[in-house]
Amino acid sequence: MRFRFLSLFFIAGLILAACSGEGGSGEELVAKGGKKYGGEFKFMSPEKITNLFPVYNADLYTMRVVSQLYDPLLNIDPTTQEVVPCIAESFTVSDDAKVYTLKIRKGIVFHEDDCFGGSKHELDAHDVKFTLDMACSGLKDNQVGYLLVNRVKGGKAFFDKTEGATTIPKEGVEGIKVKDDYTIEITLEESFAGFESVLTHASLGIAPREAFDKYGKDISLHPVGSGPFMLESYSDDKIVMKRNPNYWMKDEFGNQLPFLSKIEMSYAEDKRSELMAFRKKEIDLVLEIPVEEIEHILGTLKEAQEGKNVRHKVDSEHSMSMMYISMANKGEVFSDRNVRKAFNLAVNREEIIDEWLEGEGWPALHGFVPKMNNYPQEKVNGHEFNVEKAKALMASAGYPNGRGFPQMDFYVNATEGSSTHKSCQAVAQQLKDNLGVKLNIVLCTIEEREEAIQNGKAQIWRAGWIADYPDPENFLGLFYGGNIKDNMTMVNAFKFQNEEFDKYFEQALMESDYEKRMELLVKCDQIVVDEAPVMPVLTDDHIVMINARVRNFEANPMESLQLTGVFIKEPKKD
Repeated sequence: MRFRFLSLFFIAGLILAACSGEGGSGEELVAKGGKKYGGEFKFMSPEKITNLFPVYNADLYTMRVVSQLYDPLLNIDPTTQEVVPCIAESFTVSDDAKVYTLKIRKGIVFHEDDCFGGSKHELDAHDVKFTLDMACSGLKDNQVGYLLVNRVKGGKAFFDKTEGATTIPKEGVEGIKVKDDYTIEITLEESFAGFESVLTHASLGIAPREAFDKYGKDISLHPVGSGPFMLESYSDDKIVMKRNPNYWMKDEFGNQLPFLSKIEMSYAEDKRSELMAFRKKEIDLVLEIPVEEIEHILGTLKEAQEGKNVRHKVDSEHSMSMMYISMANKGEVFSDRNVRKAFNLAVNREEIIDEWLEGEGWPALHGFVPKMNNYPQEKVNGHEFNVEKAKALMASAGYPNGRGFPQMDFYVNATEGSSTHKSCQAVAQQLKDNLGVKLNIVLCTIEEREEAIQNGKAQIWRAGWIADYPDPENFLGLFYGGNIKDNMTMVNAFKFQNEEFDKYFEQALMESDYEKRMELLVKCDQIVVDEAPVMPVLTDDHIVMINARVRNFEANPMESLQLTGVFIKEPKKD
């Protein structure tokens, strides 16, 4: 059974008091087109967020907050999946697809901050260069070097020069040049069709050098961006952001964005507590709803008749994501391809979906890249379920029926009883039943998992990847040997290196013919299956539940939060 739906539920219930019509600046604002200013939007995160500086982050949970505080050069339209203007109002590409020239929008100002000495600071090409230089740097906390280091001319040399440094030289990367105050030029080492998609990444949100120079290592909790919201407060319990009254963007009616006065993100102990908070009207949105919990939040018929339920809608999108199990490819055990391959063959992915997750999600049967437009996923021969073959491979590796295989901690960043936890329990149980391998599940946070990866304790761990932009290259880049860095805990943290893969991947980056490029990426995907550096398990449906008072919110395949145009308007009473 598979669940894919887009449905609207309206349940009779109590209506919250009307929201304030005040904007972030304190003045009365009137919106056109039936929209309204004011109101607070609340949601929860299962993961602790400790760093709000864009290039220091690559996980989805942090990006959902960071993307409200900072704007990137370009954006992805969540509906069409096309690249659209943002900080850059336009760009041109040279005939050889190696030089990108971007025109920076005039009149954008950063959030007011002490680092500017009490004056407003207009965002310009110098700020763009600083941000992109940071993303190419070897600073310990930089988590997005994989996006630019091996692509931008001089990026690798700059990374090596600044590795382990605490700041970066002002001359920056050779291939990133300020042509004038509102023009930036980026020269690539090789042509790369579609480089503009990379520039939409939320971790490339534009930041000023002045903030970095003033706050140094404390920049993580002093975000100074140009985004629609500004940080109001940060605590162990929640993050509160308030409306940026000087935001540059307007909607189709000429209304200055954003509409919301505040956004509050708190933390959920588990999914059930998050659902109960929604039911009590303490939050407006629940992300990643387990299918089996939907009926619980809807409540009973009697409760609906008595008006005790929240008016809401449930929205679903097929997610561009992959949940997978990473194995330390340089470790004593998983350096053996036969072991990695055996693990993959011993797991019945369809059974995990049907029996453990009650039909929620889609089994990874065609390689690592999930289904996306125009990618011929069906050409990739995925991992078959074959216990006998898996046992033979384990025996050839010296572990017949699991004898001699060490017990390992299996690091899983999830809350107990969640769908992620259940899927990893299923993997561990199947490996025990089919191969005699014992894995001890260790529930942890992302931060704890990353620490275990860096110090070598984690030999096997749960991981996930959601598209930063809708292109198979974004998924396959995780396996590129050039992206192996000691400080990377998200990209190729499993340390996979394969010359043939790297050759095809590099050719794909330079190939301008779309069909030929897809053929090369399919070859890369097939190598990932054949060499088995990881265990792709499933891709999700992204199911969200929204209070009916929240308008203009849509789920999207990349599971990001697009809140700039969201507004609060109470539904009419029945």
